[in-house]
Amino acid sequence: MNEPGEREEKKKEIMKMIRRIFHENRSVYGSPRITYELRDLGVCISEKTVGRYMKEMNLCATPKKKYIQTTDSNHSNPIYPNLLQRNFHSEAPDRVWVSDITYIWTSEGWLYLATVMDLFSRKIVGWSIDQSLTKDLALQALDRATLMREPSDELIHHSDRGSQYTSNEYIERLSEHDIKISMSRKGDCFDNACIESFHATIKKELIYRTHFKTREEAKWEVWKYIMTFYNAKRKHSTIDYYSPNQFERDYEKRKEDKVTSHSA
Repeated sequence: MNEPGEREEKKKEIMKMIRRIFHENRSVYGSPRITYELRDLGVCISEKTVGRYMKEMNLCATPKKKYIQTTDSNHSNPIYPNLLQRNFHSEAPDRVWVSDITYIWTSEGWLYLATVMDLFSRKIVGWSIDQSLTKDLALQALDRATLMREPSDELIHHSDRGSQYTSNEYIERLSEHDIKISMSRKGDCFDNACIESFHATIKKELIYRTHFKTREEAKWEVWKYIMTFYNAKRKHSTIDYYSPNQFERDYEKRKEDKVTSHSA
């Protein structure tokens, strides 16, 4: 058979796969994640080649928009030391949680999204969304996380110095669960870079791509994004291009295998 013809057919087939992967993942994957998806399917290909094919097909992930600060640190509430010191690596689930709040525009007005992330898997373990930027918003996200995860007394909770996270009610709730408290330095978003990065991601991949007519529509789409895409499916570069759920499942399996081998 004609080798150039074979190569052209193979290229067309791979380009079809790239286009399908791109659209199945909300049209947000760039060449690195698509390369890993292809490798999972048994296609040996370089990221550079994937990028070239994407360019030929005019497939481009949405660029990030400028960061906007929403933290109110002008208050007299107690401040806690920064225990993380930008060490964003965790050896196991529920050792470090990071929290923050971001904003969402709808035709009915603003919504605010509070999230709690487990640094081990980058999984969103708690969130709350409401039209009021209050301590209750942050508390609801924390309550959801503690209900889902049942944290131990080894857990560190890190946040910025916003009034929601330094309120008496929030600090008391952390203390009830024996959770250690860590806070960023004033005005330094890089001290909480991982959760800031998630908010940049959800804005790039969902919020900036969608015109929400109602607050209820926005709430539903955020729920779907977190539960069915980000936690369950989206490959994360920090955890070897696993999804957060898969990364945690693999961790639990390794633990079980270790126990089995020791008892054998």
